[in-house]
Amino acid sequence: MERKAFIQLSTIGGIGLTLPMASWLNSCSHKTEPTHSAEFKKLTFDLLKDWCDGMIRVQILDPSDTKVHGMLKCPACDVVHARSMDAVYPFLHMAKATGEKKYLEAGIAAFEWERNVSLPDGSWSNGLDPKSWNGTTIFGAIALAEALHYYSDLLDDARYEHWKDRLGQAAEFIYEKFTISFTNINYPATAVYGLNLIGRVLNNDSYIKRSKELAEELKAYFTEPNRLLFGEGKPSDKRSAKGLPAVDLGYNVEESLNSLVMYALHVNDEELLNLITKSLNSHLEFMLPDGGWDNSWGTRQFKWSYWGSRTTDGCQPAFGMMAHKNPALGTAAVKSTQLLRRCTADGLLHGGIHYLSHGIKPCVHHTFSHSKNLAVMLDHWDHLPEINTTAPLPRTTADGIKYFPELDTNLFARGDWRGTVTAYDAIYKDGHYRQATGGALSVLYHNRVGLLCAASMAIYKLVEPYNQQPNPGEDFAFTPRVETFKDDVWYSNIFDRAATVTSGDTEGEIRLNAKAQLKNTENEAVTETASDFELTYTCSKDVMRITAKTAQPIKEKTAFVLPIISPTGEKVLQPNPNEITVQKPEGQVSIKANVPLTIKGIPRERSFNMVPGAEAIPIMAFFEETTKEVEISIEVS
Repeated sequence: MERKAFIQLSTIGGIGLTLPMASWLNSCSHKTEPTHSAEFKKLTFDLLKDWCDGMIRVQILDPSDTKVHGMLKCPACDVVHARSMDAVYPFLHMAKATGEKKYLEAGIAAFEWERNVSLPDGSWSNGLDPKSWNGTTIFGAIALAEALHYYSDLLDDARYEHWKDRLGQAAEFIYEKFTISFTNINYPATAVYGLNLIGRVLNNDSYIKRSKELAEELKAYFTEPNRLLFGEGKPSDKRSAKGLPAVDLGYNVEESLNSLVMYALHVNDEELLNLITKSLNSHLEFMLPDGGWDNSWGTRQFKWSYWGSRTTDGCQPAFGMMAHKNPALGTAAVKSTQLLRRCTADGLLHGGIHYLSHGIKPCVHHTFSHSKNLAVMLDHWDHLPEINTTAPLPRTTADGIKYFPELDTNLFARGDWRGTVTAYDAIYKDGHYRQATGGALSVLYHNRVGLLCAASMAIYKLVEPYNQQPNPGEDFAFTPRVETFKDDVWYSNIFDRAATVTSGDTEGEIRLNAKAQLKNTENEAVTETASDFELTYTCSKDVMRITAKTAQPIKEKTAFVLPIISPTGEKVLQPNPNEITVQKPEGQVSIKANVPLTIKGIPRERSFNMVPGAEAIPIMAFFEETTKEVEISIEVS
């Protein structure tokens, strides 16, 4: 439908003639029927519609007050999420797909709220404070460009021209400011696709040229030997004490790789496509069998929500669009979407698997960010390869140990057990200890009962106050660890960035052996009590064992802490002092030790941590004066 026709119909409707908005919207809706991946398409569409309805329920519509009209009011946060205008694209997609007026009105209002965060240089600030970060302009510009590219026929001429002009202003900011070293690598990586798309929408070859230049430079930001995208640190080319680059899986799979895939496919950059294919296959190794992303070790783990990253868009385009290269990439796209569906309630995506059971309100940022990539998938459906779950994920069929030297991280698998042990020492910002390290068991998963251990930040911090929710209640770390307190100072192996890990696989048994010191946040080892510990993780088909021991005298109360992931309501019993059982829907988990086990006293039935958005039972095994070794076994029956 032409914009002129839109104006005519709007005028007719205004004088009371009966021409329902749905009729003309339906007249210009997509008519093509799904020819492949029908089940996945239905899942994608239904979830996107649910999210759009959920966002409408929290949207403020008050044309008399431009300061709030169109804003999405977050149920969880006291801050305004300025990027909520990104929702214009999924709203307009849903308007055309359904013919329902409410989506068009919501989309127009969502974008036109942008005047409240619009800056003179063409950028948008990430908060109401005009001095707040404005690099996120690239994401809003892409959403606006996609909306104009696909759905300009839903806009009258005046609005279309105004939006196009506003996109041009944002594009100039991006063109002038975005370099390969502008900030974290996800920004220039996203600009690769963004500038190419905007160049096509605005017919500006300069943007397309800059896009190509950035793409060429990005090719140097893939690790050896596994081709993981790096640069999620400050500065982006920073190396750790071990010489390791800054890698964050969440940002890679849910943002940066999407941009590079969509760009490379559009311009047919074979060199980049080959590089990306290797990278996607390596990243795929970190998807757990239930579709969760193991970012326990990532440099920006403070945004890890198990299903992905809090403010990124989702992995569906990168993995779905490349399923012709490896069908398991398509499996990942489906599994991730299914997990997002399970984490959705009342139309909003919740930032973790146990928000509901712990009564945590959802941040609307998760929903409007991730809704964009579902719209991307639906708008590209006719050009997608077959996407289903017939090809298993690597971690579903894995057996043995896979070591990633650029991360100093081991993935292991035996029988139904899947796990991660990491000594990765790259830190997002100096002085902040965040993701799992120190030879910690950062993830433990069992195919029958699911997630059992998942590392949190050592100390939960609002690194990005606009983009994180405060942790409810006591901050209790979920990373399995040895710890002690001396003079009220916390010491643990999870602060030791110099830890080492060796591994072996013999006679059906996987062994990973970590050597670490108990350190504090200032990287100082504890004194006058045991500081040097050896942690051994032994995995056989039927049992997972953890042994922590020291040759030094233990003069301060020291414990091995084992938080077991478990939502409120699962029955917990202690048949004897050295055993705790957890009854899960698909089986019983038994934790046994050579010393008494205790559950840390907490105000509620479970501890909760925003990273990874889960509940856990805080189990403690204290070293006794007569022994310098704690042995713990975990079995599922």
